[in-house]
Amino acid sequence: MPDKTLPRSSPSTRVAHRAPARTGEQAALLSQIEQIAQGLAATFAPFCEVVVHDLLDPKHSILAIHNNLSGRDVGDPTTELGLARIADPDYPQVIANYANQFADGRQAKSTSVGIKDASGHYIAALCLNVDLTQFRSLQSVVGQFTAITGETGLSETLDPAGAEAIRQRIDQFAARLSTAPRALKAAERRALLRELKDSGILEVRRAMEVVAQHLGVSRATVYGDVR
Repeated sequence: MPDKTLPRSSPSTRVAHRAPARTGEQAALLSQIEQIAQGLAATFAPFCEVVVHDLLDPKHSILAIHNNLSGRDVGDPTTELGLARIADPDYPQVIANYANQFADGRQAKSTSVGIKDASGHYIAALCLNVDLTQFRSLQSVVGQFTAITGETGLSETLDPAGAEAIRQRIDQFAARLSTAPRALKAAERRALLRELKDSGILEVRRAMEVVAQHLGVSRATVYGDVR
């Protein structure tokens, strides 16, 4: 669990410390995990802290910390979760989306992935801690913006009459071919249009426009296919 908060935007530097002896396999795994951590941190910055723990050195386990949201430093000790993995090789390898909290009270969502060597023992952990504060503020704004009042008792649609029925027929046709509407080939589109025309559904107002939008093609293409 994150234990103090001094937000930083870049990975911390290594603290001078004599690391325990590692096998070639263990050293290679730790090096690769650090590369993965850099990629994840760059992708999810600045909302996600990414931490690499060396469980072979629990008193100084943090090898790297990117998008520092918890205020910890390289060389800080492992967490209770890390100690649990060290003590029990059968401890769950992936613990995803569990509730967490930074020292200043900010709510977080965390995921921890344990890494084992060929012997089946945990040697490292890759941990992601997402700061939920800004997301919850955004969620509140979006919720307010999209709220619909029922006080008037009115309901209206701007969709042309019968448009949903056209979409459903197209979806059903595509499903029979185990594909998606926008992935239909030219011959399949022509077969679809013949089927829709024979059913009379193309007589619906703006039917060709609805078909074109749902298939992801131009209206000219639809008119050409229906001939």
